[in-house]
Amino acid sequence: MPDRYCVGPSMAVDWGEEQPPRLSWCLVQRIFGYFLPYWRRGLIAFACIGAAAALGLAPALVTKGLIDYLAHPTGALGPLVLLVTAGVIASLLGGLIGVLQSYITTWVSEGIMFDLREQLFDRLLGQSMGFFTHSRSGDLLSRMDNDVGGIEDVVSDTVFGLVTNVLVAATTLVLMFALSWQLTLAALLLLPIFLVPSRYVGQATYRARKRTQEKLSEMAAYMQEVLGISGILLVKAFTKERAERLRFQGINHDLRRLQIRQAMIGRWFGMFTNVFATLGPALLLLFGGYLVISGRTTVGTVVSVVTILAGRLAWSAGALGSTHVNITGSLALFQRIFQYLDLPADVAEQPDAHELPAAQGAVSFADVSFAYPGASRSALDGVSLSVEPGRLVALVGPTGAGKTTITYLLARFYDPGAGSVRIDGTDLRHVTLESLSRQIGMVFQDSFLFHASVRDNLLYARPEASEEEMKAACRAAYIHDFIESLPEGYETVVGERGHRLSGGEKQRMAIARVIVKDPRIVILDEATSSLDTVSEQLVQAALRPLFASRTSFVIAHRLSTVLAADRILVIDRGRLVEAGTHDELVDQGGLYKTLYERQFKPERSPTVGLVTA
Repeated sequence: MPDRYCVGPSMAVDWGEEQPPRLSWCLVQRIFGYFLPYWRRGLIAFACIGAAAALGLAPALVTKGLIDYLAHPTGALGPLVLLVTAGVIASLLGGLIGVLQSYITTWVSEGIMFDLREQLFDRLLGQSMGFFTHSRSGDLLSRMDNDVGGIEDVVSDTVFGLVTNVLVAATTLVLMFALSWQLTLAALLLLPIFLVPSRYVGQATYRARKRTQEKLSEMAAYMQEVLGISGILLVKAFTKERAERLRFQGINHDLRRLQIRQAMIGRWFGMFTNVFATLGPALLLLFGGYLVISGRTTVGTVVSVVTILAGRLAWSAGALGSTHVNITGSLALFQRIFQYLDLPADVAEQPDAHELPAAQGAVSFADVSFAYPGASRSALDGVSLSVEPGRLVALVGPTGAGKTTITYLLARFYDPGAGSVRIDGTDLRHVTLESLSRQIGMVFQDSFLFHASVRDNLLYARPEASEEEMKAACRAAYIHDFIESLPEGYETVVGERGHRLSGGEKQRMAIARVIVKDPRIVILDEATSSLDTVSEQLVQAALRPLFASRTSFVIAHRLSTVLAADRILVIDRGRLVEAGTHDELVDQGGLYKTLYERQFKPERSPTVGLVTA
């Protein structure tokens, strides 16, 4: 196996899921733990099942009574009316009880699905950035949608279905023995002809469904990637429509093949079932005819047992025969969900964590080392730094040096492997995540906006902000006039990931969003190199109020930011190699001077204003 090399979060590789847990009694207990909050409704459902099973015997009794009466009529119509009325009432009651049972079972299944979705979403939100860099969003959506959605079948088919089948089989057998023990024994002898094939076909059906489900999950993940805004832009930029069509056709072809196989397994099983459904009653009728001729039973008994009760018994026994398949599938479904629910949170609040008070903005790293999971070397190695409140710090260094990792540790997207990160002398591991988040505002290189209105995107940082505060932030970020010029102003929907806006407009929106939040510490990953001169000037102007009186860390790509910084930190191979002002570092003649000569010096232009804190 080749060595793993992973330094930055964007380089994380998915090495595959862990082996699924083995089936155990603990797993079964855990699953039934989700049913406990609904035990009262469950008892009502079981009572409905019992009543429905008893009422389901009425057609057989009514049929027997009618045939036997008509075979030896007394001339009175009353018994016929009574029998027919009893059959209608039993059918009506059975239907009403079935509706109630369906409502209760649906309520229970939807409640369990609600609980699982809440837990799963909460667990996913609590995962570190490393989890999302090696997980496909389509797979996560499949767990949330398909797997949790399958719980409804687990509740109705496996749990309540098992009880239904047991009660139906038991009540049917009791009545059959009461009517004719000879026909009942004959039916039991013929039952394996129906059950044995269904067992093997059930297993084959389960395997086919499992493979189909996996292929559906693969297709969902693929479509999520390719048909997203970023994915489709990449496809069109490289003219890969033909290649993606072929790739989709391959997945679609496999899915079609699997679904046809699944359908044909069911069709073949249906054909054999029909054959056995004809053969079994025919043999029973032959035997029943012998019993009638020999005077051991009546015609009504034979018709009721053979045409109604035997079919009812075969149906319930067949369902019980495939119960192990349903149970195995249900446990496998819960296993897939539990794999995510059991994921440990890499960044978790300590039980005694306290609120971080209003920060002054002093930041310090004390001998911090950190390595991403699966990396062959550390992303940071023994980094120590101290920044006074209100200072603008520029992080400079080659690609992959560890600049982004420093900002991720400060925001506590990860915890350091060694050392500590502190704000105002408080170790971040000792404060609540929410109180820390209130003190930090981030502007990412890729400014993400939701498919929502301008107002909703701005107030995402602080929903309680007033209209005046929101518009003041937009004026400070030089984006208010642009927003007012939009067709619906602040109610204009910006599109998925904000793709209705230009790069500069999205950045100024992101800057305004952080100003609305009003944090004490600002983290900015510059992306101004992709903007035109006018947009760059507007973004640079928007940064002035953002940095004012705040401790600011900027992953600098522009000369204006570097020159305006109170302090420049030069990172190389995970180490802090130089620190100082621009002039001091140039005079030292080290790595910064080399980067300045290669990257920054050619950018000098009188048209670009400098950022000043």
